[in-house]
Amino acid sequence: MPKRYTVTAALPYTNGPIHIGHLAGVYVPADIYSRYLRGKGKDVAFICGSDEHGVAIALKAKKEGKTPRQIIDHYDQLIRTSFTKFGISFDHYSRTSRKIHHETAQEFFNILYDKGVFEEKDSEQLFDPQAEQFLADRFVTGTCPICQHHEAYGDQCENCGSSLSATELVNPKSTLSGYKPILKKTKHWYLPLNKFESFIKEWILEGHQNDWKPNVYGQVKSWVSNGLQPRAVTRDLDWGISVPVAGADGKVLYVWFDAPIGYISSTKEWAAAKGVDWKPYWCDEDTQLVHFIGKDNIVFHCIIFPVMLKASERYILPENVPANEFLNLEGKKISTSKNWAVWLHEYLEEFPDQQDVLRYVLSSNAPETKDNDFTWEEFQARNNNELVAIFGNFINRVMVLSHKYYRGSVPEPGKQFEEDKKVLEEMAQLPEKIGHAIENYHFREASQTLISLARLGNKYLADAEPWKLINTDPERVKTIMNTALQISSGLSILCDPLLPFTSVKLKNMLNLDSKTLNWKSIETKETLLQPQHLLGKTSYLFQQIDDMQMDAQREKLKKSALDIDLEEKILASLKSKTSFKDFDALDLCVAEIIKAKKVKKTKKLMELTVRLGEEERTVVSGIATDFNEEDLIGKKVSLLTNLKPRNIKGIESQGMILLGENSKGNFVFVGPEDQNIVSGTPIK
Repeated sequence: MPKRYTVTAALPYTNGPIHIGHLAGVYVPADIYSRYLRGKGKDVAFICGSDEHGVAIALKAKKEGKTPRQIIDHYDQLIRTSFTKFGISFDHYSRTSRKIHHETAQEFFNILYDKGVFEEKDSEQLFDPQAEQFLADRFVTGTCPICQHHEAYGDQCENCGSSLSATELVNPKSTLSGYKPILKKTKHWYLPLNKFESFIKEWILEGHQNDWKPNVYGQVKSWVSNGLQPRAVTRDLDWGISVPVAGADGKVLYVWFDAPIGYISSTKEWAAAKGVDWKPYWCDEDTQLVHFIGKDNIVFHCIIFPVMLKASERYILPENVPANEFLNLEGKKISTSKNWAVWLHEYLEEFPDQQDVLRYVLSSNAPETKDNDFTWEEFQARNNNELVAIFGNFINRVMVLSHKYYRGSVPEPGKQFEEDKKVLEEMAQLPEKIGHAIENYHFREASQTLISLARLGNKYLADAEPWKLINTDPERVKTIMNTALQISSGLSILCDPLLPFTSVKLKNMLNLDSKTLNWKSIETKETLLQPQHLLGKTSYLFQQIDDMQMDAQREKLKKSALDIDLEEKILASLKSKTSFKDFDALDLCVAEIIKAKKVKKTKKLMELTVRLGEEERTVVSGIATDFNEEDLIGKKVSLLTNLKPRNIKGIESQGMILLGENSKGNFVFVGPEDQNIVSGTPIK
């Protein structure tokens, strides 16, 4: 048995909020596991922090006209606040932008550098001559060579999931300037993964064949079978941790190299605040290290980071990496860029005090071995049919009857019947069953075993029918209600890892001292609540979720779906590239609509009179179904003026107004932001 546990959860990337896919894949299972270990009295360091370096943040900052610091500060605050409100019980949550992390990452690099682990290579990499900088993978897009998707990134195609290098893309272009990049020589340091193949084979493929999840083991085996290759640990970028060796000006540590070191720096920070030594949690063989990650991080935590740890000759290796698969949303892949997601901070606002409902649904439907689907229909059903109708109903019946019959005092039990003994014996077995499921990372099984205890309690009450016996056999009712209260107490303890807010609420209702009762008490103590113990006030553990709430959530997704469809329609309609000469042949200028009337015997056509400086023109446009005549007067629009005149319904149209289409399929004007601009102003 290990003396201590170091539990890490994948560092969330600070370029966006947390969504349910992150929760199901990483943070809920990691929190359940850590809470369970604490409940067993184990020494646990549950570690995480914000991942704040890398090209995606630099790219987002450029797009939004902000500094990387502004981006990371905003999302770090949003993420850590969301985690706290949701009850993720990190022992420490740090940031990779902090000084202690920069120092730890540079020290780690120097350890491997001094040992001669790295290979220094000159290579040709993509360079943007317009922006005058080397292009990190995410600054390059192009056609995927595997599936021909037109918007693959330089490191991965999100359509087919293939890992790529930027030089493999067909027709690559820089996201900074839109220009085609060129190849230019640069120097970098590489981690020679190929030299550690035998180590990975022995450690994982032979040593963990029977205890690691098949999806994790299979992905590692696939990578090793294809042959491991050296991987650069540095890159040319102006945002990140500077490489601490001579000749590395303008280079930073690759984010995949510095991010996992964030677990170590965060542990150092936690230990310093607690006044303990951090080293046993990372360097002692009596420590069990477990990484909770999503499947997109398997290669980093099962091959690259372990190679780094092994090469350093200072750190222990993970005992397990129980990576989950992906969680889809209503039959589609979650997409942060397309807003196809359920965001944690929005959920907390829209479902106040219902953190445990989402925790329960995500645990019950965890994507442990394959991708699973989250639907609002299942969310509502799990809450109403299981949490409310089974768990909540049992507790409510027990509390109401106890207050009604005994004024909130635990009754002295009389003779125990066989059914009383049986139900308590079954409860005594559940800590081991739930614990075994959690220790083996079977969180779906754990959640269903927990609800089975509430189901058992409901059946026990329904069979015993104390409300029928209270007048004819009150002594028997005392035994029944005492037994039901013992089950309630067991539930309050066993639900802590899975439903921590419910556990606190139930313990308060039972007036239970959690310091004297713990996980082991259920197995060893015959009585959790002593006779004459006074109970607290009764309240509902869970609330029904109605159809209106679900309709509102589906409507939000429907709007996102319309936006996605419009974006795909726009991409599909994009024409082939043209030259500036062709564009320059178009004469565009600002025009003001001064008259508007519908064209007779048509549904869509509108006859417009527009002013261009001193000149007036007639333009026929198919906008009558989207705009009223009176709303158009005085509107400044963009007009293509040198289009050949065309006769439409007997009216000569002398130009074309530029229009776009919104997510609902309605026309919108593509016009000047400043409506005070002078008509006739050229558009260049």
